[in-house]
Amino acid sequence: MIRERALKVVLVLVGLLFCAAVYPVIGGLLHPAGSDTGDTMMMSLYFALGIFLLIAVRNPSAHRSLIAFAAWSSFAHALTMSILGFKMPSEREGFLVGSAVLVAIGAALIALAPAKQLVEQVSAARA
Repeated sequence: MIRERALKVVLVLVGLLFCAAVYPVIGGLLHPAGSDTGDTMMMSLYFALGIFLLIAVRNPSAHRSLIAFAAWSSFAHALTMSILGFKMPSEREGFLVGSAVLVAIGAALIALAPAKQLVEQVSAARA
């Protein structure tokens, strides 16, 4: 019960954080000359993921694959940012801090992810 509540809190926090990506998306769309189009596109994906994480709060067990995707994509993004941080010294601090945040998000989602339910357990629960 405590683990599920903790997962729901994490889903809400991460969902809201990812939904906040809509602000740079709007800025990038309104002023495309002053923004990096790759960042604008990436933030639009995070915004969509945030919406679905907020939807998953109601029934996390039914959204296991979404939670796993959010976790593993955070790890992949963190790895890419870390490698770029070492190749681009001027961006190193920001990339490494961002990587640490994404690793923390991924680790929390994996640690709190709902257990896989067996088909028999699901059938029994519905009966």
